[in-house]
Amino acid sequence: MPLSASQTRPLVMEGGNSYIRALMRTITVSEANDPQPYAILYGGKYFQDFTRHPQRCVPIVTPPNLGNCSTAAGRYQFLDITWAEKAARYHPQGKTGFLWWKTYSFAPEYQDTVVHAWLSDPNAWGVDIPKLLRQGKIHEVLRLLSGTWTSLGYGIETNSASKHLPSIYQKVLQEELAHSQQARSR
Repeated sequence: MPLSASQTRPLVMEGGNSYIRALMRTITVSEANDPQPYAILYGGKYFQDFTRHPQRCVPIVTPPNLGNCSTAAGRYQFLDITWAEKAARYHPQGKTGFLWWKTYSFAPEYQDTVVHAWLSDPNAWGVDIPKLLRQGKIHEVLRLLSGTWTSLGYGIETNSASKHLPSIYQKVLQEELAHSQQARSR
């Protein structure tokens, strides 16, 4: 059963920038807002093997991509090719396997770690996303990311949560900042 937008699950990953963590949770609201976001496939079914990206091609049944299929999986709905590219750059554990059959663990903490590093990399986006978020420019950031996550309100697959994402971001940002403050005071 999908969660309400205000119930986005906390990240599995510990630490990191509170602004980026809040953004990651906001992306989840639009992309994989489910009690098991790390294990969900495009279309709502689940996978259980986290040793690598599941690489299942699920038929798309709605426009604008009706008739194609999607390999989107996990909390951030990574396509298999995008996961391979971003994991090669940001995955902390490296590859397993031989030659060109190398894979990266798709375990929840690595889904978070890879996305956190990717969103924090100004070379990847041409801008400093954490800085934009600290300046309160969530609309600008969502617009920038909508080419990658098309349901963020400026893409081709806007959904019922899209218009609420800026306010959801503000709510989860307060949670993340409070959590960070508590962790520092321990």
